[in-house]
Amino acid sequence: MSENNLGHLRKFVAPEFIFGAGARKIIAQYARNLGAKKILLVTGNVLIESIWMKEIQHLLDSAFIKHVTYKNVSPNPRDYEVMQGVEAYKSEKCNLILAVGGGSSMDCAKGIGIVANNGGHILDYEGVDEVPVPIPPLICIPTTSGSSADVSQFAIINDVKRKVKIAIVSKAVVPDVALIDPEITLSMSPKLSAHTGLDALTHATEALVSNASSPITDLHALKAIELIFDNLLNAIKEPDNIDYRIRMSMGSMYAGLAFSNASLGAVHAMAHSLGGMYDLPHGLCNAILLPHVIRYNYSSAGPAYNKILSLLGIDIKNLSADERMNTLIDAIVDLSRKAGVTEGLASMGINREAIPGLSRQAMNDACMVTNPALPVQEDIIRIYEEAI
Repeated sequence: MSENNLGHLRKFVAPEFIFGAGARKIIAQYARNLGAKKILLVTGNVLIESIWMKEIQHLLDSAFIKHVTYKNVSPNPRDYEVMQGVEAYKSEKCNLILAVGGGSSMDCAKGIGIVANNGGHILDYEGVDEVPVPIPPLICIPTTSGSSADVSQFAIINDVKRKVKIAIVSKAVVPDVALIDPEITLSMSPKLSAHTGLDALTHATEALVSNASSPITDLHALKAIELIFDNLLNAIKEPDNIDYRIRMSMGSMYAGLAFSNASLGAVHAMAHSLGGMYDLPHGLCNAILLPHVIRYNYSSAGPAYNKILSLLGIDIKNLSADERMNTLIDAIVDLSRKAGVTEGLASMGINREAIPGLSRQAMNDACMVTNPALPVQEDIIRIYEEAI
């Protein structure tokens, strides 16, 4: 953001959050504070048998708080999974939602809350500020350090008929409380650590250059980028080191606070199109696309991108604009490769014939509006082709 725009009106929305090792252990206290009579616990099949889930359920049982588990959540949550969750919420007469998991579980929980209190179908609420009535009380306990759904006003749901991910952006879906416990992330695999960490890096980078950014979001974005560059590879190499996990969880949180308020850009618009059409891992798609979008955006957001170079300790005074751009791209590609992400879109089954359809969907994504350069479809086609 230009220094001349410091006084422009900006809003900043964030939930109450408790950050630190052991945060999960106060779940019963916060459930009681929010008047829980019966909780719908939303999670995925992978987590249902985890030690963390058993501990959380035990904590609720010990406090005599009734709960029922809804576990039909896919990695890219489907619209029908949200609607099934709504039926479970209503039939079980729940009055609070607890999401335990990564972004998919939390996004599904948000979707359930939207329809539970507003009626209709989850796809009715696509877009910005389209949720008129607040959702039921929502507590999030993230199990990854990447999606930041626990602190954001975004929910991403897969429209299975159109084969596209829709973005729902509303302060109505900001959780009431996020219990961010880095201890839970100790169970993440190296691949999941890489994908979610690079997802958080993309969140922060897109927020930094967004045309809706502000000095407040910039502070969070830059701190997130610093933490991720300094700690992602160490967290992958030493997965049981809680210090690295704490720093990655902190980086994810900062990135979430940044993008929740500054929004995102072309990387996410294009990744949503890929995820909807091909059901691909979201963080991986972001990691592949980010360098190519930076190349496209750089002429429109060079000063913002240059802040990342300065943060990384790179002297840019004697570098041309192209040299600065290429140095930043090289740094991000190097980090991704060292994290184990070496794929292109072709290796994931994407061929050139699919690109026109993918680009049309990406152009209609809400995240495209805040990209610093406003593309036409031909620009998005070219970026996809470069990422093949």
